[in-house]
Amino acid sequence: MGSYITNINKKAGNIAVISALLLLAGCSQTYEPDTAVPAGPQYPDTPTVSQIDTYHGIEVADPYRWLEDMNSEQTQQWVNQQNRLTFPYLESLSTREFFKDRLTQVWNYERLSTPFRVHDLYFYYRNQGLQNQSVLYVTDDVTHPGRVLIDPNQLSDDGTVSLSRVYVSPRANYIAYGVSDGGSDWVEFKVRDITTGEDLITSITGTKFTNLTWLPDESGFYYSRYPDGDDGLADDQQTVQIYFHQLGTVQSADEQIYAVDSERPINPYPTVTSDGRFLMATHWDGYIANAVYVLDRSDATANWQPLFDAWDGLYSLIETDGNIFYFSTTQDAPTGRVIAVDVNNPAQENWQEIIPARDETLGGISYVGGTFFASYLKDAQSMVHLYDAHGRFQQALELPEIGTVSGFSGDKNHRETFFRLTGFTQPGAVYRFDISDGSIDLHQQTQVNAELSGYVTEQVFYESKDGTRIPMFIVRHESTALDGNAPLLLHGYGGFNVSITPGFSPARLVWLEQGGILALPNLRGGGEYGFEWHQAGTRLNKQNVFDDFIAAAEYLIEHQYTNPNRLAIQGGSNGGLLVAAVTIQRPELFAATLPAVGVLDMLRYHTPSANARAWSDDYGLSENRDEFEALYAYSPIHNTEAGVCYPATLITTGDHDDRVVPWHSYKYAAVMQRDQGCDNPILLRVETRAGHGAGTPTWMRIEQIADQWAFLVEHLGVEHSRN
Repeated sequence: MGSYITNINKKAGNIAVISALLLLAGCSQTYEPDTAVPAGPQYPDTPTVSQIDTYHGIEVADPYRWLEDMNSEQTQQWVNQQNRLTFPYLESLSTREFFKDRLTQVWNYERLSTPFRVHDLYFYYRNQGLQNQSVLYVTDDVTHPGRVLIDPNQLSDDGTVSLSRVYVSPRANYIAYGVSDGGSDWVEFKVRDITTGEDLITSITGTKFTNLTWLPDESGFYYSRYPDGDDGLADDQQTVQIYFHQLGTVQSADEQIYAVDSERPINPYPTVTSDGRFLMATHWDGYIANAVYVLDRSDATANWQPLFDAWDGLYSLIETDGNIFYFSTTQDAPTGRVIAVDVNNPAQENWQEIIPARDETLGGISYVGGTFFASYLKDAQSMVHLYDAHGRFQQALELPEIGTVSGFSGDKNHRETFFRLTGFTQPGAVYRFDISDGSIDLHQQTQVNAELSGYVTEQVFYESKDGTRIPMFIVRHESTALDGNAPLLLHGYGGFNVSITPGFSPARLVWLEQGGILALPNLRGGGEYGFEWHQAGTRLNKQNVFDDFIAAAEYLIEHQYTNPNRLAIQGGSNGGLLVAAVTIQRPELFAATLPAVGVLDMLRYHTPSANARAWSDDYGLSENRDEFEALYAYSPIHNTEAGVCYPATLITTGDHDDRVVPWHSYKYAAVMQRDQGCDNPILLRVETRAGHGAGTPTWMRIEQIADQWAFLVEHLGVEHSRN
């Protein structure tokens, strides 16, 4: 779920920008509509069914249940009819081609990822600018480009097959790489010989979210996959099992190593320690706590033993040194700490605390060259502290500017590591850190095809409905007047422990250069302030997230950044739920909304797969009475009211989205079109050959955003650019 963001790394999607005009070479221009936009669209007929479900004695109608059968001819015809309404509508907007052209210009810049080193080779991604997918390179000299190792652009004609994740073997002779077709979460792994560039016979299917962990001798690897169902295909209604794949063999010969015997949907994923002695199985059932079991591979008679099985926090392996395992954990530490555990004597009273918890939230930690690199969040901004192997503080890394830091990969024998710094108007600077002397050198600076000077980023704090202090980033050009009339895009997420931090986007830049304002509040439910902040926006407390977002809008209006006729909101996945929920709760507060790939039927969100059921840590389950009452109170498809004037809404999803299945968006479009009480359009845009967001090709992203920006311009009433 979280990866829409992320990547806000991991679970952050495109952020919409609005404007009617482009300021180029110091000249302003006014757009006059040359095509009339239809008022009050004539929506396709959406039949209803007499479907009544009873939850804890309460009858709940679900008249559009039939849309959940996404492969039926009736559903597909309905989707086609919706698209035949939406796409001509969007194409008729006078600024759409302008936005498409400008986005293409701004997007066309070279992007290089932070290099990561395995053994004696360096790997990095490069995109020349408008390539649909970034290309993986390998080099033995980080100052030279090296050669192409995997080019996913060669895997499909339309760029919709993407490289999802890669795992390099310990001596860097092989790389296992996963490919995703059309944005699906289903991934097929292949193995390539790094020296020759040729693929082995290996083909691993039946996987979605698994990691892959190599043996030190590179003879094979462990991974997790779903068992086959009655139809012979991988069944994601079941939990995954850990398998071992011997290099040079076919998948059908893989040995099952581990499975969880539990009625709970617990998914185990493997990790081999760097010395190869131990195999770990990390159990996941949501995003609050996990368990870890371990097997001593050096002892043929050994059995799996629990290392952490109290489900009292999150545990993540950093590194091992013989019997000593170093973990980051939230156990007894809401903001995170580092502990050392003797695998042969793992009782809690024997743990050693290496790095204590701080007021700041521990976002990530690695161990490279005898040094712990700990990345913290202080009010959603990165700070990095270095500690020696015993947890003694060494130094605070001096960052060139405020932003988000990522990287610091490597192994315990390397004497260098790399990190990246990004910000709202910083497209990315990569630095090399020399562990021997603590020096920092600029490795690569990203250059974009746009002017980046003159923009300001401020962080404000406002009070939510219950008095909680919420931080918010606001980005604008210094010349944008704060007179209450600026077009403003408010973006939010608020869930799954995901932190919203400064990051660069070509789409945001187009917004900013047009005089638009961007606002991103750090809502409860996220990870910015640790475990308690996350919990304050989950289950029975989920309404806090919506209250935080509404309070952000009210703050921006009160302080003359914008007004309700110029205010748009956008969010994806869990953020799509956020946008839809606040739209229904406060429709008068917003002029336009962009809910993307949203979770919108809160009573049935967990039915498609075991993966979706794992979201119950954040949402709760309708099977539980108190959680049902909370879910039913805000579930978007259950709370629209006939005759209410809702904001202009463009709902977006992909027909290949198997994480948040598109019927959520279908049902939301149906109820909104049914109940809309004014001429503001409620449009559904269904992208074919697209999924939840990851791996979407560049051309498709530009098309999607051009549609969204033109839609916002039309319905925010923006007519002139700033001078």
